[in-house]
Amino acid sequence: MRILHILDHSIPLHSGYTFRTAAILREQGARGWETFHLTSPKQGSTAASVEDVDGLRFHRTPVPPPGPAGINEWRQIRATERRLEELARTLGPDVLHAHSPVLNAIPAIRVGRRLGIPVVYEIRAFWEDAAVDHGTTREGSLRYRATRALETWALKRVDHAFTICEGLRADIVARGIPAARVTVIPNAVDVAGFQLSGEADPLLRRQLGLEGCTTIGFVGSFYAYEGLDLLLEAFPALLRRRPGLRLLLVGGGPQEASLKAQAERLGVAGEVIFTGRVPHAEVSRYYDQIDLLAYPRHSMRLTELVTPLKPLEAMAQGRLFVASDVGGHKELIRDGETGRLFAAGSAVALAAAIDGMLDDRAQWPAMRTAGRRFVEEVRNWRNSVASYAPVYNRLARPVAA
Repeated sequence: MRILHILDHSIPLHSGYTFRTAAILREQGARGWETFHLTSPKQGSTAASVEDVDGLRFHRTPVPPPGPAGINEWRQIRATERRLEELARTLGPDVLHAHSPVLNAIPAIRVGRRLGIPVVYEIRAFWEDAAVDHGTTREGSLRYRATRALETWALKRVDHAFTICEGLRADIVARGIPAARVTVIPNAVDVAGFQLSGEADPLLRRQLGLEGCTTIGFVGSFYAYEGLDLLLEAFPALLRRRPGLRLLLVGGGPQEASLKAQAERLGVAGEVIFTGRVPHAEVSRYYDQIDLLAYPRHSMRLTELVTPLKPLEAMAQGRLFVASDVGGHKELIRDGETGRLFAAGSAVALAAAIDGMLDDRAQWPAMRTAGRRFVEEVRNWRNSVASYAPVYNRLARPVAA
């Protein structure tokens, strides 16, 4: 089986998208499938047209000259199409596997039709919803409706659709795609790649000013949908009841300045530690400083439909967390067993969930064990990637005699 993947971007860039991609490719390789990997111009300019990164080989697409909105995207599509056709003619794949956004699906459809190769399209999030989150459009705008129509157009023309969760699958089926042509490949983790949480490094703890404190924390990118503003809103009430509590926010992103201003405005800046971005190799040291993680995502289409990786990674490390009850979390978390859910958007409910977890430490060992067992037995990449096999086998071109 030879699969040519068409990707928005890849490692060495770090994102949930690239980590999921790398895990899928490695597991497909472990199954004996031969995979090839093309990134779009969104990867940016690279030193070479082919790059080897962490044991995976990526073919790169040249970055076209920038242009105004619409023209820029069309140039990216055309550049990807040219590079894809060149590779497909050379490599002879059985399947073209495009990954969202639709800018990758369109060239795959065009090349697949031209060369007679089946095309599958994997939706990780809809392009129109991502644009709303980035603030470049609003739900229901002309651009939003046009982008949604383009995604639906692509879904109706590929041979099969994959997606990452049941929320997105229901949305795809509601667009008129037969349910039999949509398969969920759930987010998962490589359990072997995660060690159980360790003891906090005392030197780092002293440097962060956390000695003798209980620490609530978040590690990741500071996007609006993550709900870190809600976590800050809940923090003063928690601090009044628990003067030794500290909030550790590890990472950075678009909301960083506004979150720092909010902490000042609420009078808790002295108890909130912003570390800035830390090297990937150091992240586990910061996780070890945190007693309880918080994932307070706001309710919006993106978070209701899409399942995140962070709770699964936390379970793999035996870490404890509270999370909002958005749809993406409810698909992953068993409330009271592998984590604690609270009503999304409510600072009072978030504070109560944190208080409840801190008051009920006797249950922590059982929750750690249940979370680790869930990813070991259910949400691992071996199980997830196995669901590609029936579709690939059905679509793959017969080998010439």
